Amino acid sequence: MNLKQKIYAENQKKVVEGKIAVRRAFLKEKGLDSAAIQREVVIRKMRAEIRKANYRLASIAAQEKLNAEKAQAKAEKLAAGKSAREATPAKTAENVRGKKGSKDKKGGEKKSKATGEK
Repeated sequence: MNLKQKIYAENQKKVVEGKIAVRRAFLKEKGLDSAAIQREVVIRKMRAEIRKANYRLASIAAQEKLNAEKAQAKAEKLAAGKSAREATPAKTAENVRGKKGSKDKKGGEKKSKATGEK
């Protein structure tokens, strides 16, 4: 359901509720009891229109909730990505230093082995 239709569904529901109130007042003036008013065809049709509007509003609300959850997840993912990028260069610099140190040690050991064999 299109989110822009929320206004139209709300307005339609208000209009129909007003029509039902007018129709009930008219039928009471005529002398019908509440059970007969509830069974009256025009009232039933208007109640069906209200149910349709409620269904539309519910689907719009569900869509809005889904969109909000998606936006929140996207923001969290973006924030996590930024923090991971900030943390990564510091770890990389430590790893590079460690690797250079280990290479120097290995290189020194090889030279000593080579000199020991000769």
